[in-house]
Amino acid sequence: MTEFWLISAPGEKTCQQTWDKMMAATTRANNLSTNHKFNIPDLKVGTLDVLVGLSDELAKLDSFVESVVKKVAQYMADVLEDSRDKVQENLLANGVDLVTYITRFQWDMAKYPIKQSLKNISEIISKQVTQIDNDLKTRASAYNNLKGNLQNLERKNAGSLLTRSLADIVKKEDFVLDSEYLITLLAVVPKTAYTDWQKTYETLAEMVVPRSSNLLFEDNDSGLFSVTLFRKAIDDFKHKARENKFTVRDFQYNEEEMKADKEEMTRLSTDKKKQFVCSIVFKLFNQLQPAAVRKFHCAGPLVRWLKVNFSEAFIAWIHIKALRVFVESVLRYGLPVNFQAMLLQPSKKTMKKLREVLNDLYKHLDSSAAAIIDSAMDIPGLNLSQQEYYPYVYYKIDCNLLDFKV
Repeated sequence: MTEFWLISAPGEKTCQQTWDKMMAATTRANNLSTNHKFNIPDLKVGTLDVLVGLSDELAKLDSFVESVVKKVAQYMADVLEDSRDKVQENLLANGVDLVTYITRFQWDMAKYPIKQSLKNISEIISKQVTQIDNDLKTRASAYNNLKGNLQNLERKNAGSLLTRSLADIVKKEDFVLDSEYLITLLAVVPKTAYTDWQKTYETLAEMVVPRSSNLLFEDNDSGLFSVTLFRKAIDDFKHKARENKFTVRDFQYNEEEMKADKEEMTRLSTDKKKQFVCSIVFKLFNQLQPAAVRKFHCAGPLVRWLKVNFSEAFIAWIHIKALRVFVESVLRYGLPVNFQAMLLQPSKKTMKKLREVLNDLYKHLDSSAAAIIDSAMDIPGLNLSQQEYYPYVYYKIDCNLLDFKV
């Protein structure tokens, strides 16, 4: 389970005592969670008015940054397509997996200087993530257009004989070309009607060349037959063919147009592969060397951009969580700044019990919050995890960022 509870409690004589008491209550006695200290540097406090206003702003920024993190992660999964099982190993923060980054969190002094005010730091993060969000929209639009065009061409080449492109099926020698009087048509005939076609095609119209029909290609349901006739009989032949459930394709052999279609298909396919070369390489690599896949890094520019900016957005998100813990702890516990931030990772089975233990441990901090929780515990079916306010500072970090399991 990759859900974390980021909490804080006021320091007692020392912050270490706060940590030891929480550890004793949650791990040594009943093993309810795996815990880590969460290191927040000495940030500039500012005035009470600024802190109150910033608390609301950070809540909105938290939701926005989380949404961008999830969008980038989901788009990574969409781009990797058949290699979705490799998505998680590409969702890294500072080159390590998300759990490792969170549990070993260190404030990035270079990106977010602590000499800046809290408001300035939040604005730096907001601008950074807004830029990522805008860039993602632009890149996603370009990629989706490319993918859509390629899919349209692929559909033309992979559909039934009634709709698919015939450029890769027919050859020059299948047609009578450059004749003033004769033309070769192509008819799609159901397999069950092959005999009927052979018996009737010469009589569907006047001036059909005898024995001119050849089977050029067939799929599971139908066959593609050529037939040569005089140009003046085209309309009559098509009409009679429809009556007999034979479909004459609207096709003229043109080498230049067919060459252009094939070149466009190749170009789109190449462009798409360049954008996410890893999905193809992953499949081949996995067949040849499964163990080596774990060391493989995607080289496509779109995937590379997604990896880099997922990391940037996720790092920004965790720094937002740290800012929120700092601001809320100062507002609740007062000055001087004296609190211990702690990261708890519960299992699904222990969440309810852990919440009860934390409530008992910290209910003296806010009797009104404790009373609400105590009364809520008596209401059957109420999900306590939805209660956002507790006697201690609490924020959830959920690393389940994708809409599917990988």
